Amino acid sequence: MSRGVRGALAAALLLVPPPGAPAAGAQQQGGEAPGRPVPFAVGETLEYDVRFGSLKVGSGSMTVEGREVVRGRPTWHTVFRITGGIPLYRVNDRFESWFDVATLASLRFHQEVDEGSYERSRRFEIFPERAVFRQNGGEEQPSVAEPLDDGSFLYFVRTLPLEVGATYDLPRYFKPEGNPVRIRVLRRDTVTVPAGRFATVVLQPTFQTRGIFSQNGKAEVWLSDDARRVMVQMKSKLSFGSLNLYLRSVGTVAPATSSRR
Repeated sequence: MSRGVRGALAAALLLVPPPGAPAAGAQQQGGEAPGRPVPFAVGETLEYDVRFGSLKVGSGSMTVEGREVVRGRPTWHTVFRITGGIPLYRVNDRFESWFDVATLASLRFHQEVDEGSYERSRRFEIFPERAVFRQNGGEEQPSVAEPLDDGSFLYFVRTLPLEVGATYDLPRYFKPEGNPVRIRVLRRDTVTVPAGRFATVVLQPTFQTRGIFSQNGKAEVWLSDDARRVMVQMKSKLSFGSLNLYLRSVGTVAPATSSRR
């Protein structure tokens, strides 16, 4: 698998929504600290088939691992994993996010990338109250108000309504050079994936960066057209082929009990 393919796999994390109100019918978990109403819960697991063209090259998952305390603030802890590859080139990536239950602003983001002979580990501590972040314990760098990281964007979009035909700009990615992110809400569609048949809303996100979500890109994302807004499908057109994600299952797992500072 080329560097372009692995970049495309990682880019599937970067789905950014427009600002708006919480989705209708969203529920707050009973018995937990007050927070913004959300359509997901601890233990939710979404599993995906990853295909390059017609070839299955791996699998992915998105899991809400738990609710944890980070620097005195209750957060959602989520994990995105992707594994697979082709002979002589394997991928084993893990992206973790911790975001505030009240504002959904990112407080912590971890990346573990193991792709072929390339390995990278990055730890971000993000401070929304001061609009700065630190990478691997280094010097503070400028961020933005109410920052969102790669993973937390995926959950933030699920809390918001999406109006077909609208175009939205959102300057909330925690690294300012990636802003603004533009979202076009293209249409409604009904698709069949391994998990079943879904009514969906189709988005086209573009970033001020290179990759499948660049201004010249043609990637599209299908979210379920209901209160949950789960990512059902993602398709991209690359110079060397197409990279697609298809939802395989939606389930729950027993939550882990833990707390961090």
